[in-house]
Amino acid sequence: MPIDETTPSRIWDRASIHDIQEKARLGRYRIRAFSTARQLPTLEDLTFLPSGLTRVPLEGYRETCDTSVTLGTRFAKKPLQLKTPITIAGMSYGALSRNAKEALGLGATRVGTSTCTGDGGMHPSDREYSKMLVYQCLPSRYGFNPKDVQRADAIEIVVGQGAKPGTGGLLLGQKVSPEIARMRDLPDGVDQRSPCRHPDWMGPEDLAIKIEELREATNWEKPIYVKLGAARVYEDVKLAAKAGADCVVVDGMEGGTAASPDVLLDHTGIPTLGAICEAVRALEDLKLLGVVQLIVCGGIKTGVDAAKAIALGADAVAIGTAAIIALNCNAPLWIEDYHAMGAEPGACHHCHTGRCPVGIATQDPELMSRLPVEEAAERVENFLHAMTLEMQIMARACGKSQVGNLDRDDLRALTLESALITGLPLAGTRRPIPLNLWGEGGG
Repeated sequence: MPIDETTPSRIWDRASIHDIQEKARLGRYRIRAFSTARQLPTLEDLTFLPSGLTRVPLEGYRETCDTSVTLGTRFAKKPLQLKTPITIAGMSYGALSRNAKEALGLGATRVGTSTCTGDGGMHPSDREYSKMLVYQCLPSRYGFNPKDVQRADAIEIVVGQGAKPGTGGLLLGQKVSPEIARMRDLPDGVDQRSPCRHPDWMGPEDLAIKIEELREATNWEKPIYVKLGAARVYEDVKLAAKAGADCVVVDGMEGGTAASPDVLLDHTGIPTLGAICEAVRALEDLKLLGVVQLIVCGGIKTGVDAAKAIALGADAVAIGTAAIIALNCNAPLWIEDYHAMGAEPGACHHCHTGRCPVGIATQDPELMSRLPVEEAAERVENFLHAMTLEMQIMARACGKSQVGNLDRDDLRALTLESALITGLPLAGTRRPIPLNLWGEGGG
């Protein structure tokens, strides 16, 4: 390529120069919200094989397609029975406003699925608005209450999350309101940095004891999840399953957050596509696939993404960023407030500032009032319903009367990269690429 005075360097491009100059100004790493900005192999690199002469498709107007799923069947006396295999991921009251949390709970309840408290404990409205509520147990213990454990419908032990595996949470002081501070036993307005490892264990043997404690505390009624940031997925899933988890939650590199050093977002973990395959392989090797349920999250945007995850072996998916976008995150409203932060609607990742123009990622009462709970809940309900319909479309097109019956034979890879990751045949070929990475000819 010819070089002249206006040609930017491919190494020292404008983004790299801006990054260096910002760090020189701040004297620290940069913090932002949302998820990785890197281009990664994703579920969009796969395609479904619909019915033709080899299979008979189902008629959507006359033939049913079941979307229900039961989570926690391994040991729990009261597993969660969901009407759709799409759940709301853990997002805390603190990272999100109270209005946002209430709207998520109400919308999920209306479609028959679960929500999760996130870090910082259970606010009374969490329990009020969510018919099925998963209670997180994190290293921070902020707001942790054994009575709330008993009031929850499932418990999720968080080892890591996809946006920042191997590190703790971050809630900047501008979002630590007096109420948040009371819930978390923190000083008002001071940055909250969660520890990166649980104080109760140093390894999987201790995790098994912790799971046993939580089972005893809930009379063996509640499913116990273990949530992992996607890193050494194969080994971690095996250890979580052996420790006694009912469900394993794997959060891929595309997972979002309200605040993280951007180096963690872009340079840690593995993509969701690869994480699903490794997790399924681990459960298959333990002969626990289907016994220990697998929930996948990280960059799930549509019902088609969810259907592909299930076809690869997941039992359900969880959505976080997509759910808050349904609330109105990045909507073209109050444009002047976006501009005041140096952002534009559709490209805003300033959740960590507490200045969310649409009232979602803030504790400012004036901004929160811009998010009416009932209207926001209706948008969440509509989005979850639309995702569920999309899953049914895919399943019916493949001749399946149940979304959970989708499998790897219904998929093909569209890129060489996705074929190598998943072990699926590349579209137009008959067999997986024979590299024997995972045994006979693929995953």
